[in-house]
Amino acid sequence: MLEKSRRTELPAFLALLGMTAVWGSTFFLIKDIVTRIPVADLLATRFAIATLALALIAGKRLRMSAQAAGRGLVLGLLYGLAQLLQTAGLAHTAASVSGFLTGLYVVATPLLAALIFKSKISSTAWLATILATIGLAVLSFRGLSIGYGELLTCCAAVIYAGHIVALGRLSEPNTVVGLSVVQLLVITVICALSAALPGQSSGPGIQLPDSARDWLIVLYLALIAGALTMVLQTWAQARVEPSQAAVVMAMEPVWAAAFAVALGGENVTVRMIIGGLAIIAAIYLVERGPRGEPVRELA
Repeated sequence: MLEKSRRTELPAFLALLGMTAVWGSTFFLIKDIVTRIPVADLLATRFAIATLALALIAGKRLRMSAQAAGRGLVLGLLYGLAQLLQTAGLAHTAASVSGFLTGLYVVATPLLAALIFKSKISSTAWLATILATIGLAVLSFRGLSIGYGELLTCCAAVIYAGHIVALGRLSEPNTVVGLSVVQLLVITVICALSAALPGQSSGPGIQLPDSARDWLIVLYLALIAGALTMVLQTWAQARVEPSQAAVVMAMEPVWAAAFAVALGGENVTVRMIIGGLAIIAAIYLVERGPRGEPVRELA
């Protein structure tokens, strides 16, 4: 039974790893394009394209109950709010500090699961969480002063953790695509409203890319790093526990560092190696450790 459980969960772990690889590939792209397009405008355009594309691909599979649509609304609100808080916090703190503080969802996820749903977290899962947090700190942490930006980013991390926990409870295999579209739609609305706020956009409307290169970046962010990764996360979290998913998702900064070295011209450092190995060890513990209680699917 244990081996059967591992075989069932392995594709979900691989899906989460693929998702984090895509997320990691976006850092140097976003760092480049936000010098030409305001952050709020970029997010609104990105998620609008992702929503439309996935809705067209889904077709009849978009049919879902009002209950499922309500779940998507809640999940989208959580994710969209976390995006805005993280972006606002980044304007007031260093990117390295923001990366570490956002990664604290690895710790917050099992805590929220235990607090809200009384989920039992194994000692192996806690050890993996600690290892992943150490790895994130080594990769990203270069000093910290608690201020406005840091507080906003900590709030974003907790809300991201809430999204992971909620997705693990609300996602079901037969509603993956529909749930993904609703989430993307809600995120688009939240980002568009943010872009409309005074001082958030460079003009009266949303600024669009003005070159073929920038359009390619936006399309990649929308279709691959938006629509595809949302489906992968929703599908995978219907099959693995939230605390396990959070640890695997800690691979994002490792992928980001790898892409920065391979494509962004950065050098390999001891910090990258130690932090990356700690996170990889945490993921190994999660995959090989004892299985916890299965994710409860709601009727």
